[in-house]
Amino acid sequence: MNAPSRLDTTPRLEDYPFRLSDNVRFGDLDPNQHVNNAVYATYFETGRVTLMKLPEYGLTPPGLAWIMVRLDIHFRAELHWPNTIELGLGVVKLGRTSVTFEQVVFSEGKCIASATSVAVMIDEASRRPTPLIAEVLEKLSPWHKRGIQVAPPST
Repeated sequence: MNAPSRLDTTPRLEDYPFRLSDNVRFGDLDPNQHVNNAVYATYFETGRVTLMKLPEYGLTPPGLAWIMVRLDIHFRAELHWPNTIELGLGVVKLGRTSVTFEQVVFSEGKCIASATSVAVMIDEASRRPTPLIAEVLEKLSPWHKRGIQVAPPST
């Protein structure tokens, strides 16, 4: 028996409200002359850290920090140098202490890689997870992925 067919799950950049551009660097390449798989973790980190840590977004209040607990990458196509990339990020789930993101790397209109990542908010002093505060939840709302309903965290 064949597995049921899946609907097209190719990501669309316009569904990711937080976006930035970056360059593929020559040093990103491996001996196969395409971007090395490990470099994609850095591309995804650039998107997350830019949103979560820049003061203008207000997502890291004093005394709190974010740590990465999961990164699941789907490699979809090769990427070469020289090139530019578009990074996209959207919030897809809110937990009591965590945020789940879907992230993408696009080049020339094509999705090169996608990822699901989970970040946990911690208290900087105790280094223990801490519940997401109302201020952070409110400031995450503009970044919810388009086309899905993001439920508030369970208390």
